[in-house]
Amino acid sequence: MRWVRYRLNNLDNYGIMSDDGIQEVCGSPFDSYEATGIIISPHSVDILIPVVPRTFYAAGINYEEHVREAAILLGIQPSFPSKPDIGYRANNALIPNDASIIIPQDATEKVHYEGELVVVIGEKAKHLSEDDALSCVLGYTIGNDVSERNWQASDRTMWRSKNTDTFKPMGPWIETEANIDDMVTKIHLNGVIVNEFVTKNMIFGVAKYISIMTRYITLYPGDVIWMGTDGASEDLQDGDLVEIEITGIGTLRNPVTKER
Repeated sequence: MRWVRYRLNNLDNYGIMSDDGIQEVCGSPFDSYEATGIIISPHSVDILIPVVPRTFYAAGINYEEHVREAAILLGIQPSFPSKPDIGYRANNALIPNDASIIIPQDATEKVHYEGELVVVIGEKAKHLSEDDALSCVLGYTIGNDVSERNWQASDRTMWRSKNTDTFKPMGPWIETEANIDDMVTKIHLNGVIVNEFVTKNMIFGVAKYISIMTRYITLYPGDVIWMGTDGASEDLQDGDLVEIEITGIGTLRNPVTKER
């Protein structure tokens, strides 16, 4: 099932995407809901980010090749994490599918994409074992963790390198039936595949992260966890189009514009 969030007549709603259009519902995927029988054309509404997270979590470095590429960029030896580390991102940076990534005027040329699997929490969760961890997951969507690398290296925190407005595209919907074991992440830049990796080949998987997190943190419906990326990225430029495709979920597509 594909849950899409949209705006119609100045109201934000959830619906179920189908071949015929958006099936209107009363309720949301996080509560009870009932289909109304009304079908809405996707072209007649504004598609929004699929969820406004209560808390926006981001896994630390979580793919081996990305560790190696980051080490090369910083001129250091690669150091692989010994345990799952979690960080936070800011909701102000979230934008939906097809919205523009805006590169600030004073950004350097090192603005990079990062295609990521996004886990959407559907149930309140605390003290879950690794075996039971996925029981709290509603489904998955796609994220593009846009990063300004020189700011990331120079600032004491990642407040602007990761959280500048528009730096976190997410969407286009929540897919509840996707299987992590079948997923491949492909990143297209201007129609050309520039990176491809098996999504599940994480240093620490989704279940491991959730089990560790819920020892200390209560997860709530609508929370999201971005699971990291693999490989290297190219510099983004004005006029580029970035597309993140994950098997079984879909494609997140965003143009790039340089602020003037």
